[in-house]
Amino acid sequence: MSESNIIISLDHVSKWFGEKRVLDDVSLNIKKGEFVTILGPSGCGKTTTLRIIAGFETPDEGNIFIGGELMNKVQPHKRPVNTVFQRYALFPHLNVFDNIAFGLKLNGVPKDEIEKRVLRVLKMVGMTDYEWRNVDSLSGGQQQRVAIARAIVNRPAVLLLDEPLSALDHKMRKDMQIELKQMHKKLGITFVYVTHDQEEALTLSDTVVVMNEGVVQQIGTPTDIYNEPVNCFVADFIGESNIFNGTMIADRLVSFMGHEFECVDEGFGENVPVDVVVRPEDIYIMPRTDKGQFDGTVSSCIFKGVHYEMIVNTPDGHELMIQDYNAFEVGMEVSMIIKPNDIQVMKKERVCNTLEGEMIDSTHVEILDTSFECLPQEGLNSGDKVLVEVDFDKIDLTDDKRDGACEGDITFILYKADHYHLTVRTESGENVYVDTQDVWEDRDIVGVNIRPEDMRIRLAEAKA
Repeated sequence: MSESNIIISLDHVSKWFGEKRVLDDVSLNIKKGEFVTILGPSGCGKTTTLRIIAGFETPDEGNIFIGGELMNKVQPHKRPVNTVFQRYALFPHLNVFDNIAFGLKLNGVPKDEIEKRVLRVLKMVGMTDYEWRNVDSLSGGQQQRVAIARAIVNRPAVLLLDEPLSALDHKMRKDMQIELKQMHKKLGITFVYVTHDQEEALTLSDTVVVMNEGVVQQIGTPTDIYNEPVNCFVADFIGESNIFNGTMIADRLVSFMGHEFECVDEGFGENVPVDVVVRPEDIYIMPRTDKGQFDGTVSSCIFKGVHYEMIVNTPDGHELMIQDYNAFEVGMEVSMIIKPNDIQVMKKERVCNTLEGEMIDSTHVEILDTSFECLPQEGLNSGDKVLVEVDFDKIDLTDDKRDGACEGDITFILYKADHYHLTVRTESGENVYVDTQDVWEDRDIVGVNIRPEDMRIRLAEAKA
């Protein structure tokens, strides 16, 4: 906050709705004049973050500063921000001029000054000569412009935009993206924009904040976010990706898909499990040749307008997406090359499930708020706090929740070239992570089972 160019600072902000933690220790600094987009799937906490900045929600933990001033208890209308909502929130009984002038009139701005400022912002948003039109007679794009004009006429230090283009059709959305970018350049004020649209975020932003489950996953420029994702969620959410389980053999040498590849990454250690990302456009494909690094067979080829998108299956069962300007027909035998600069190596967030639990007796342990049978545990007593490790592929899911020891719903599905990696939110609120060949759908309700022989149980270290 000591930096004079920081206009908004969220300092370890957390927020609960009932028992659900929707923001988890969020820290974020936004610079003056920056276009920042908060990006993530539905329910990730992005709109709640925006509402805390606007003052419509208050943090349960942490602080929010705007212009160096603590804002936790400051009412929305007293903050130097204006918000453009998803539904625009225009007054249907007022015409365009009076909608835009509403806030100025409340603040007692002189009539001649109101007229000058309204006409100025109408010109800025391309709505000159529309001032006396009824807002109900406007198209969605025109109403969007009026909502923005109403926000910027008050000359806020920060403009907050909550998925403002979601109600527009595809072409109008593209047009408005260009206009918003130009408007930001003209105004020179800070834009904080919320969207779930990855392309929109990459197109508009100076900085992208990727969120998931109330946690900031990565902050960076659009180029950084796309080319250097920090984890599998970011890699999968931003654009198309081929994601693999790999092993970092040594500096600048990684193994995945049963092959060793030179890369540019260092500092992971030797023989360390890692995740590997290769973008579809970064795999070089050619007719079968001994000059390739590995081979495969084309199983799908679809023209996407600018390029062809192909699915290639390797002999060892991996499935790759490849984008290329040349078409390779279904059934064609091909060879592929991946260059060192096109391989992104990431630290694994976890190598197995590690669940906190408590011994019930020598053959039963409570995890996920459920009693599970385990192998006899020597040296552990009833009531002992323990950690239970279970490999990803050792958790069994059933399509009938009644067949599970407990139940959960699938909240995230990641395809990793030869299997699916699932995130399952259990009734206890804890996640379990599952590797499976089975095809599940997002939000499927499943039963969760763990066999006794698949648990590794150890005494938990006492917390200080």
